[in-house]
Amino acid sequence: MTSTSDVCSHSSLTLIPSRSAFDTGFSWSTAQKRAAAVTLQGRAPLNPSNPAQTLFPAPLVLPEDELFLDPKYPAQSLRSWTRSKERNRVTKEKRTIYVAEPPSVDPNLDAIRQWSQPKVPRVTVMSEPRIQEVIDYLTAFYHGVNVKQLPTKLVYTSSNTGKLPSNIGQRHGHIGLNIGNECVRIRTRVSKDFFIQQLNLDDLLDAATSLLPNDAYALLLLVSHDIYENEEDDFACGRAYGGSRIAVVSTARYNPVLDVVQNIDREHSWPASHCSTYVQSCCTQSAKSLRKKRHKKTGTKKELEQSSNDGPGPIYAALAAHRALPSSQSPSACSGLWLARVCRTASHELGHCFGMDHCIYYACAMQGTASLAEDARQPPYVCPVDLAKILQACSTTRKLRYEALLSFCDKYKDVRHFSAFAAWIQSQ
Repeated sequence: MTSTSDVCSHSSLTLIPSRSAFDTGFSWSTAQKRAAAVTLQGRAPLNPSNPAQTLFPAPLVLPEDELFLDPKYPAQSLRSWTRSKERNRVTKEKRTIYVAEPPSVDPNLDAIRQWSQPKVPRVTVMSEPRIQEVIDYLTAFYHGVNVKQLPTKLVYTSSNTGKLPSNIGQRHGHIGLNIGNECVRIRTRVSKDFFIQQLNLDDLLDAATSLLPNDAYALLLLVSHDIYENEEDDFACGRAYGGSRIAVVSTARYNPVLDVVQNIDREHSWPASHCSTYVQSCCTQSAKSLRKKRHKKTGTKKELEQSSNDGPGPIYAALAAHRALPSSQSPSACSGLWLARVCRTASHELGHCFGMDHCIYYACAMQGTASLAEDARQPPYVCPVDLAKILQACSTTRKLRYEALLSFCDKYKDVRHFSAFAAWIQSQ
């Protein structure tokens, strides 16, 4: 964690891309392009009126963030989203999101249960996110469609006689996942760091494909084990095959007990991720080790100073709520933090099932992330462009959706993330 986390007052916020963004060649969309991106015609009105930066700040683009590594990532406007041939439409017959509970473990194979426990000292005993909590959040986030639990009970087992395959414990192995009508082979490998074994993401996605009910718009499979996608990966947290309407999210790496060893600056998670002191610290630390060629800048120092002191607004209200609750190691606080992280990633991955690409217009829940540190900095809200997509896909209104999200957040007033999200909504 950065040294600023224990003493930082978050007295000033950075609301436009960091100086590292300019150095890597990221060019923030102009006000005209952002205004056009929200329209079905793809054209901005004569006098475009963009939301204040205190409501929707720009993406920070800190060193090693997704947009820092890929600053030319293409934008997806509302117009391009509606015209996409790959996008699945919500219909009367298919308007239910199913959420599958993390598979249980065959009692004869208790060793598999230990794979989900991180190999670090357990400082705080906390509750893993409950499936109904995730369902309730997604019901609010995607207000207008049905969200319910998949009735099929999933069980990790063996593909043969109930014993673990002989190659378990070696570099590579496999187990079975009983999905009711078949047993899907799931490859495993020895973890590179904090877990005993990891499960293969592609195999889990195959299982999710087989589970997709006829009336499903999409299916989200939650897993409590650590996952990997390919041999080059250390780990993965989630993935969606939007065209196939399936997504997998692992809760393992979001366990707060891993924050210190994974270098997660909890104090500067959203909305404090916009803290100017923190942003400058990240850029300065990176500048010492990176020597990149200069690119033409799209902003000036004067503009940065003006943008970082815009005055009161939703982001400041969210920060005040964040600061009002202490950073606690209590079981309830850590459990709430764990839930918030899983909810944000679940809503993001399902966004891909709705045809939404990664966002480059604003700081947004649909931004891509290149690390767990960046993941913690991302907001729970969607920007105006992606909000327009959700409202159209789910046949709902901004007012009804925000009311549903507020109702959810009110149940978790003692959780910093949800308290800040509620304050952000209420101050608009």
